[in-house]
Amino acid sequence: MLTVLFLTFFILLLINVPIAFALGIAAATTLLVDDALPISNIVTRAFVGVDSFTLLAIPFFIIAGELMNACGITERIVAFARSLVGHIRGGLAHVSIVASMFFSGISGSATADASALGSMMIPAMKKNGFDADYAVAVNASASAMGPIIPPSIMMVIYGSTANVSIAKLFLGGFVPGVMVAMGLMAMAYYIARKRNYPSIPRNELPPAFAAMRDAAWALLMPVIILGGIFSGVFTATEAGVVAVAYAALVGTFVYRTLTFKLVGELLVDSAVTTAAAMFLIAMATSFAWLLAWAGFGNAVLGVLGGLSTNPTIALLLILLFILILGLFIEGIPILIIFTPVLLPVVLGLGIDPVFFGVILVMAVVIGSVTPPVGILTYICCAIAGISISQAFRCLVPFCAVLIAVLFICAVFPALITTIPTLLSR
Repeated sequence: MLTVLFLTFFILLLINVPIAFALGIAAATTLLVDDALPISNIVTRAFVGVDSFTLLAIPFFIIAGELMNACGITERIVAFARSLVGHIRGGLAHVSIVASMFFSGISGSATADASALGSMMIPAMKKNGFDADYAVAVNASASAMGPIIPPSIMMVIYGSTANVSIAKLFLGGFVPGVMVAMGLMAMAYYIARKRNYPSIPRNELPPAFAAMRDAAWALLMPVIILGGIFSGVFTATEAGVVAVAYAALVGTFVYRTLTFKLVGELLVDSAVTTAAAMFLIAMATSFAWLLAWAGFGNAVLGVLGGLSTNPTIALLLILLFILILGLFIEGIPILIIFTPVLLPVVLGLGIDPVFFGVILVMAVVIGSVTPPVGILTYICCAIAGISISQAFRCLVPFCAVLIAVLFICAVFPALITTIPTLLSR
């Protein structure tokens, strides 16, 4: 059964069938060939996969991100980042990274970060003498902070699948997110010095206080979301509704940029994005159920047990497996398919599920940067007007930073667990 399932799935991927359809067709084909279970189970499991109150947070966070972006938040965040780090060698690269860190606290989506900030920063970097491959590498890798720094759509999906506190997952992402930003800035600085890229003269930078005041309404959004969730005022799902209401009020009465026509267009775009995400979740759930029924989890446990009984080494092997898988499969399907498979394994090893959830999301999102599937790199290359092969060489050191931070966090769990533990007392 597993042979038919994986063989069908990878053949469909090789002929460029969209991954959601590949998952569903592979599962249906396996049931037809094996004839052990009725094919109606595919529909049943797909419905069960999206029939979750927690997953209602996804469309609300998508809408909130669209609203805040339409309010002109992107420009304000970039201006604030310029005032903070624009004077450092390779100034616009650091602006991109810091702006991505702030924007991650609003959108919760890596692709939203890459599209919104990349469309602004990549042309600006090229205009100011930065090579296109460097601009792509900086913006694609910085966009990976989107699902790590809260709020995070991927953490909502993991929390729903693993029945883990989403508030603790959000809090656990803070330190790794900051570490990623600092590591990327260090690499950007090193390459900027090597290639002699310019910084922004201090007399051309906006005053930091004025820029912060202008962006304050946007920066306040993640504070409200996390504060409300962890204080018990509302759940993670209800936080999505609060985020939409906050974004609508800020756009209408503070920035005064939202109109009925614009809101209508944003709702349509958000509905399309949500429908695509939910269909992907439904098909991935069916695929994951079939894996579990076929005993894939026990097989994984047996392989890991044969390789090492040390929890840290076993965890590093799991992360290496996820990184390799991320070269070929998108992030959300990996989360949904392998969370129920791997969670019993890590619990058996005594690994905290919140800690595992954060590093699993980190590993999955790295796959969004690394070719050949890396959607973030594709988006940034399209904006820059270059091919993946042209950007690949410069992308490698930035991917190395992301992987290094991942393994550091895996070896030192306290980097992730300390804040959730302290604030939950």
